[in-house]
Formats: sequence, C-alpha cells, structure tokens
Amino acid sequence: MAFSVVQRRRELAVRAALGAQRRQLSGLVLARGARLALLGIPVGLFGALALSRFLSALLYGIGERHPLTFAVVAVMLGTVALAACCCPRARRRG
Repeated sequence: MAFSVVQRRRELAVRAALGAQRRQLSGLVLARGARLALLGIPVGLFGALALSRFLSALLYGIGERHPLTFAVVAVMLGTVALAACCCPRARRRG
C-alpha cells in the first residue's frame, strides 16, 4: 500500500489542489486497500480449503477444516490489511 500511495502521489496532490479534503483522500487509499482485501481474503480462504488436506500434517490440535480458525484468520488478515492502508496515509500527512 505504501508503494501504491507513492505511485498515486501526484494524483492525490491534484485532488487536494482541486479542493479534496484529507478525509476524502484517506478514503481513497482505504477504499483501494479494502477492495484488495475483499478480493484477496476469499481467494486465500479458497486456496487454504483446497490445500487443507496437504497442510493437515502441520496442524496440531485442530481439524484440517476448523471453521473458527478460518474465520479468525480472515478477520485478522482484514484488520492487518486496513492497518497497512492507514500507515502510508499517516506518514504522508507529516
């Protein structure tokens, strides 16, 4: 996300010059990150379900398709993805 913000720096500067508020610019960055997370998490869950039989040897104490584990991991990855969107946004302010 930091690289994406650097690439879009000129676009964001033009938007700011035309009157966009910081909140709107932050929303653009967060929306892009959320969109990527909403596309990536289901793809990752599908891949994990498909490979769960092969990964079962690495799991200890839980079943290979434990729904709570998949849900917790999906929520944590979504949280980390949104946090990754906030870091470049906050760094660009100063």
